[in-house]
Amino acid sequence: MREIVLDTETTGFYADKDDRIVEIGAIELVGHLPTGRTFHVYINPERSMPQEAFDVHGLGDEFLRDQPKFAEIAQDFVDFVAEDSKLVIHNASFDMKFLNAELQRAGYAPLAWNRALDTLAMARDKFPGAGNSLDALCRRFGVDNSGRELHGALLDSELLAEVYLQLIGGRQPDLVLDQPDDDGDQSSGQDRSMTRRAQRPNPLPPRLTAAEEQAHAVFVEKLGEDSVWARYRE
Repeated sequence: MREIVLDTETTGFYADKDDRIVEIGAIELVGHLPTGRTFHVYINPERSMPQEAFDVHGLGDEFLRDQPKFAEIAQDFVDFVAEDSKLVIHNASFDMKFLNAELQRAGYAPLAWNRALDTLAMARDKFPGAGNSLDALCRRFGVDNSGRELHGALLDSELLAEVYLQLIGGRQPDLVLDQPDDDGDQSSGQDRSMTRRAQRPNPLPPRLTAAEEQAHAVFVEKLGEDSVWARYRE
């Protein structure tokens, strides 16, 4: 299964007005594991950058003036996300609106909304009432975001990929550790768990010393015959 973890930076909040995308960062996952393939581009928004947006991502007019326009990178973006990849996005409705506005403006078909997997919605379901920003989720899952002084699409995609893998149960949720049984067949998950709980043919030797066992016996005597320890001993 191929997934694309994706983030954008923009000039503002309103894709249906005159705000534009200025950066796209995306990371490819296959089987929930990063492949090393990425897509990253800065984009000339063909308009000035509001101060409020600049304060978020630090991308200004002078830098963006020499970057390609969206129409010039649209085909590369479409090729990277392909037609069958899930798009893993934090607050997906925001990025999808901007991406589809840019694609349609450049003469391309919009991305299907059902391709988007919203990690913000996933986090809210899993941690209701808690802070579920990307930074908050990084703290919760122990993901190092110390380099995130400003928002950046590729860096945020890398962080989101780590967070997403934690949200779905760890770094390798689809890893199968089946072992062949005596007939050479792969055992089921239930069989594997039962095998792991089976007793050892030769129990491990106790780690308690004789002195520790004696001290424990004296302690249990002091508790009296009605204690849980005394009943367990019997």
